[in-house]
Amino acid sequence: MPLKKFRRNGQGNYYIRGTVQGQHIYESTGTSIAAQADAIRIRREAEILERGAFGKAKTLTLAEAALTYMEAGGEARFIGPILEFAGPDTMIEEIDNAWIRKAAEAIYPDRASNTVNRQLITPISAIISMLADEGLATPRKFKRRKGENIRTRWLTPEEAEALISAAAPHILPAIGFMLGGGCRSAEALTVQMRHFYPATGEAWLPDTKNGRPRMIQLPDRALELVRALPLPDDGPICRTPRGKAYVMRSNGGGQISAAFTNACEAAGLDPKEVTPHVLRHTWATWFYAQTKDFGGLLDLGGWQKADMAQRYRKIAPADLASRLRRRGWDFTLLGERAEAQVEPAPKAPGLRVVK
Repeated sequence: MPLKKFRRNGQGNYYIRGTVQGQHIYESTGTSIAAQADAIRIRREAEILERGAFGKAKTLTLAEAALTYMEAGGEARFIGPILEFAGPDTMIEEIDNAWIRKAAEAIYPDRASNTVNRQLITPISAIISMLADEGLATPRKFKRRKGENIRTRWLTPEEAEALISAAAPHILPAIGFMLGGGCRSAEALTVQMRHFYPATGEAWLPDTKNGRPRMIQLPDRALELVRALPLPDDGPICRTPRGKAYVMRSNGGGQISAAFTNACEAAGLDPKEVTPHVLRHTWATWFYAQTKDFGGLLDLGGWQKADMAQRYRKIAPADLASRLRRRGWDFTLLGERAEAQVEPAPKAPGLRVVK
């Protein structure tokens, strides 16, 4: 029987119901307007008939495939802009390198090559690879962008202090963890009070991006920022303006992006260049400029490969170490602070002559 529209109890959104090509349909149109519901009913019936004639692989849309991909646990973070550009009718068969170029120009016209690769080409490739494994798409390889992929921006001590002065109080602890300990923003926002050791300036990060737990060490200036607000009795140290823990989204982020952008603008920094992740690049540059300890950079930064750490530390002027030290960013004292907390062993009792 063909699809028919109807309303439950004669009100609300229209539903469509019926059997087409042996497929039973019972679903909401999402609209209470009769004309729109009819258009949806007609298009849905046509889709089923077309799929019956040409097969699912030839009539599968990107929107359908993306939904299946996300339901299977695929990363959803960058799917939204892609689907907004593609619309509901773009077929998987239409997606090729020419389509990717048009999508990149529309979605990321002024973004770096690595952004296009990560946020457009990688998710599209993952969706089509999933379909190819199920025999629903032809395997294909997309050309990745080449060019300037290495972030070179880092903050001078003067720029960092301007940012700190302009920042809202509730993001100062996160800035302290990022600038002083090399944390990623998600790592900074989830540092737990039970994993923070103020006496030694250390914090334990059990859940990191690459799955390698690590201990970070904070210089005095960073500790000042972490203590900018009263420390909680338990739970995460970094809180929203209302004192609540941040909600961490799977494969998501941006919890402090608005406040960070406002601070950048107030400090005279370009928020397009200076993002929270720039603080991790800044930490790597500062730490190595003062310590020249590449092994420590790898361990404290949590990098598994030396070439990745090399990308984060930048060439710095010779006076950077002293300029940092004058402002309390002394990374050479980290180990000394920890050693100072170790209680000396009790002295052995002196010998006494027994008569």
